[in-house]
Amino acid sequence: MSEHSGHRTDSATDPATEAFLTHRNLLFTIAYQMLGSAADAEDVLQETWLRWAGVDLDTVRDRRAYLVRVATRQALKRLRTLGRRKESYVGPWLPEPLLTAPDVAEDVVLADSVSMAMLLVLETLQPTERAVFVLREVFDLSYDEIADAVGKSPAAVRQIAHRARAHVAARRPRGVVSPAQTRDALEAFHRAVETGDLQRLLDVLAPDVVLLTDGGGIVPASPSPVVGAGQVAQFLYRIPPGRSLEPAQVNGHPALIVRVGDEVDTVIAVRVEDGLIAGLYAVRNPEKLSHVGRETTVSR
Repeated sequence: MSEHSGHRTDSATDPATEAFLTHRNLLFTIAYQMLGSAADAEDVLQETWLRWAGVDLDTVRDRRAYLVRVATRQALKRLRTLGRRKESYVGPWLPEPLLTAPDVAEDVVLADSVSMAMLLVLETLQPTERAVFVLREVFDLSYDEIADAVGKSPAAVRQIAHRARAHVAARRPRGVVSPAQTRDALEAFHRAVETGDLQRLLDVLAPDVVLLTDGGGIVPASPSPVVGAGQVAQFLYRIPPGRSLEPAQVNGHPALIVRVGDEVDTVIAVRVEDGLIAGLYAVRNPEKLSHVGRETTVSR
């Protein structure tokens, strides 16, 4: 899913490695959507591989289903630990931004499911609900497959899926926004911030816009959400000079990467409604920017 997550298989590769590489992107995406963290998703892949490498393939009827089950269980275990960690997190918690290839944006369901806004909605689900929702709504797995992965009966999984669907429907962003609309709003925002044009900035922000900044207690950030076009514009107006802004595809949607020199300082994702920016998600925590930093260094 990310720009550099593809792997080439070799004709000499052993069957276990070949099966793992074939399904690696799927496993990564499931883990990332469950955890909101690329680093943790990579750890889940590593743990999945270690378990997979020791399996007798002759006993595995469906390799994809088996790998999904192992990855889901590892992700669930990690999700419960992360939940405890987030309770002591300083300021707003945002998902770790993930550079995505253009083909992700073309897959509307996948792009929507990995957007910052949607990942924040998924954060409000219980761990098992989140796993069931991701496996059913995004990857269209059967209830039997999901039941196997989460250790519940198919009937229980149906109930969990129904509950999770209703929960998400009540909280998900309104309306469908085309990539072009998001790009246009982001370009206007980009120009306004770069030129320091306060009026132009106010013109592109929805009246009830919400800005979340995630510094993790490591770098300066607002400890609580900044609400309203005037407050958000004033907050952004204070961005010091010497920072460059560059467009990127992040979490399936157009976004901006803010740099100081060669270092990634902030990743800004947006949620657009009716042509205006209704949500701004600024990830500043350096621990969450290393993945983007590495990938943009490779692609520059």
